[in-house]
Amino acid sequence: MAAGSWTFTETGRTSLLNGTFNLDTDTFRIALFRNDSNLGPGSTSYAGVSNEVATGFGYTQNAKSVTLALSGTTTVTVDETTNPVWTANSGSIVARFAAIYEVSGNILCYCLLDSAPADVTVTAGNTLTITMSASGLFTLA
Repeated sequence: MAAGSWTFTETGRTSLLNGTFNLDTDTFRIALFRNDSNLGPGSTSYAGVSNEVATGFGYTQNAKSVTLALSGTTTVTVDETTNPVWTANSGSIVARFAAIYEVSGNILCYCLLDSAPADVTVTAGNTLTITMSASGLFTLA
């Protein structure tokens, strides 16, 4: 399974450029969403996105923090310092999308977990790890 690339929401890019997001100091989280979610380019807030994966089977809503790190000067790469991991237990975790959002609720970006697109199912005892691209989450040049 190959995940799709990370895509800024329409307001995510603007919030980054106008200083609403501060990648050095803001707290960000990552959430998983089902195939019937309304997550997409027009999504603005975590609260406004429907159908997050339910808490249970190794997934907890609004709980997985991510740390974003900046590197470079002329070309700046933003990457996640640790890949998020969920271990399914007593059942399966089924998701189609992941979104990175600021704790205050604004969504920065999202991706398909399988570029087909298809649901990703992680059965009990197995892990779902979101590994960022070797070139980072995104690059500003």
